[in-house]
Amino acid sequence: MTTTYSSAAIALIALVTLVVGAWVFRFSRTTSDFYVASRVVSPLWNASAISGEYLSAASFLGVAGLVFAFGLDMLWYPVGYTAGYLVLLLFVAAPLRRSGAYTLPDFAEGRLGSAPVRRIASLLVVVIGLLYLVPQLQAAGLTLRTTTGAPEWVGGLLVAGVVMASVLAGGMRSITAVQAFQYWVKLTAISVPLVFCAIVWSHKGSPPPTTHQNATFSQSTTVRVTADLRVSVPTRTRLHVRGSIDGQHRDGPVVLTAGQHTIGDGAILTFPAGAKVPVLHGNAVSNNRLWAGPFASTAGHHPLYATYSLVLATFLGTMGLPHVLVRFYTNPDGRAARRTALAVLGLLGVFYLLPAAYGALGRLYTPELLLTGKTDAVVLLLPGRLLPGTGGQLLSALVAAGAFAAFLSTSSGLTVSVAGVLAHDILPRARGVAGFRIGTLVAIAVPYVFAVLAAKLSIADAVGLAFAVAASSLCPLLLLGIWWRGLTSAGAAAGLLVGGGLATAAVLTTMLAHPFAGWLGALLSEPAALTVPCAFTVMIVVSRATGGRSLARAPAVIEAMIRMHAPESLQLPRRPAPRQPVPRLDR
Repeated sequence: MTTTYSSAAIALIALVTLVVGAWVFRFSRTTSDFYVASRVVSPLWNASAISGEYLSAASFLGVAGLVFAFGLDMLWYPVGYTAGYLVLLLFVAAPLRRSGAYTLPDFAEGRLGSAPVRRIASLLVVVIGLLYLVPQLQAAGLTLRTTTGAPEWVGGLLVAGVVMASVLAGGMRSITAVQAFQYWVKLTAISVPLVFCAIVWSHKGSPPPTTHQNATFSQSTTVRVTADLRVSVPTRTRLHVRGSIDGQHRDGPVVLTAGQHTIGDGAILTFPAGAKVPVLHGNAVSNNRLWAGPFASTAGHHPLYATYSLVLATFLGTMGLPHVLVRFYTNPDGRAARRTALAVLGLLGVFYLLPAAYGALGRLYTPELLLTGKTDAVVLLLPGRLLPGTGGQLLSALVAAGAFAAFLSTSSGLTVSVAGVLAHDILPRARGVAGFRIGTLVAIAVPYVFAVLAAKLSIADAVGLAFAVAASSLCPLLLLGIWWRGLTSAGAAAGLLVGGGLATAAVLTTMLAHPFAGWLGALLSEPAALTVPCAFTVMIVVSRATGGRSLARAPAVIEAMIRMHAPESLQLPRRPAPRQPVPRLDR
């Protein structure tokens, strides 16, 4: 019955998404409608849409999963995700909107007058977009498998198909309406079940998750293993095993000694109530005392550096995310862009109060996830565990619907931003609406293939890597391009290549290679504290060396700075660009 309810809820969300997109389709008639919704989106509507696409799989599932697995240190993720909009509000939102650009590469070329810088920025937009899309599609597979038992590739395919249909139908106009609706779906889907879970937890009088003991099974629990696992057993544990363990097939009672053991794919383990929970080797913190304390979850991996690097990536990475920046091009003016960013801070702040509570309750009621490593599923499983019966099934279905709304909204925004850059800067002979649609097909098909084939990281970790690349490349370009007249095209290009290249190399190594120990592992898994200063330093030094002071007095640079910083009522007439980025053309 749980499967039926969840399947119906997911189907309903997909159907409503398509209906809303199709309804808005009749208003999408020009290229400007497809790229920037003709710049007529109001601040509150745009803030809801931004929050809808920003609250991705990392927010809905990943933050709770990280808190559940690694402890309270992981609260830096939601803090950074939210505070990034404060930096965006103060330094970027209004000037970027006044620049008149349609995409971030448009801004780069308009500010610096350099086609090579535009091409480098375009490539980085695509890289960041693809890095962000892969975990969305993987999370969709996890959600569908957890709630319905379907193969993981089906969930990603479903999201890819719905996103492709809605984006192809109406571009930015269609996606704006869909994402604004989906924010409120997500907020409802994560808050209502949590209220019921908190009531039940309070009524049961369960011990708080700060006990000094290891995580334990509160009742007899059966765990089905879906891949070969290497686990750490905290104490001598008696359980029933049907399947392979330590290379031997067993069917009956087994006593595991403290230490590491190997469990084969397909094994079924039944633990008695009170048994200590084995932990996937290297995956989580098993001791609840360490879980509740600072820096314990990253002990031995230079925790202070890792924390500061994470904070830097999430604070600065927001302003370099292409699917976030493209939203501010849809505001009527710079004042509306600032009001939009302020509203987003409030909407995100309300949402991010909730995932951490799921993680804390999960330590009590879904401890088997520490064994399987599927910690991102805690939000999906917790309502049904606390409220058995029809009520819990309905709440689980609501959570599944909210999770799919998260995947759809974020994937839609990323697809729009990547498709716009692909159509305008990378794909040959592709322009206007037809080029946008070709870019859409490429933007969603390529990450789907990677999502099926690539190794899976924790969802929030994978998204954090995209933030690191954005903070190391597009963030310095925006801050220096908006606030420093001395930035030259050579300096910008060098900084983008050094910062973006180093961060991308670290990310790919982290995703494709085995974990590294020591400082090398810390630098590769959290590269922002190294790569962000490198990008800023290279941009400044090379700009100084290539005539930054004299160029700062050039008429084109002065005009660009006035356009970004002067009120709209004092704006100069815009000079025609050598190549108009997106002409307003009928189909």
